[in-house]
Amino acid sequence: MKNLSDIEIIESIKRGNTADFSLLVNRYKDKAFSLLKRLLKCEMDAEEALQDSFLKAYSYLNSFRHESQFSTWFYKIVYNTALTRISSKKRKIEQEMSSIDENLDLSVYDNEIYSSTESPREYILKMIDKLPARNALVIILYYVDGLSIEEISKVLDISIVNTKVLLHRSRNALRDLILKHNYQEELL
Repeated sequence: MKNLSDIEIIESIKRGNTADFSLLVNRYKDKAFSLLKRLLKCEMDAEEALQDSFLKAYSYLNSFRHESQFSTWFYKIVYNTALTRISSKKRKIEQEMSSIDENLDLSVYDNEIYSSTESPREYILKMIDKLPARNALVIILYYVDGLSIEEISKVLDISIVNTKVLLHRSRNALRDLILKHNYQEELL
């Protein structure tokens, strides 16, 4: 059963073999969880969002039209679930913090990241986490998960041209962040 394509598994599920959905879960859970952890920055929130994403995918499986790959369709569900959680979390934090004026010294956090990383790859991933969610997402989807520009444009529901622009700006933002922290010598 492991060698079945996503389409074959989906057709099997539609025929009533609902247990086959576990094949899709096993196939996509790790990458989706990794993506959600980076977007939500909380493992527990990521686990809940992953469960929600799979429930939504299962519920709407009959509406999957095969116009794109299942992975692209599923990543769009994951992305939208993360955005919903982020916006509700922001509203809650804004309500809680409306009367508090805090000043955080981010340089302490930056030095902690720099000193606690063991490899350039780990450092880059932590720096990606510092980017805005949409910029981090496009970099993760393209470089870590290996999605094409076309697939990313479908996930983000933007044009291919806008996807290229977003990827370019995200790379520049990451580069600027790395240069700001004087880590470029370590990477070379």
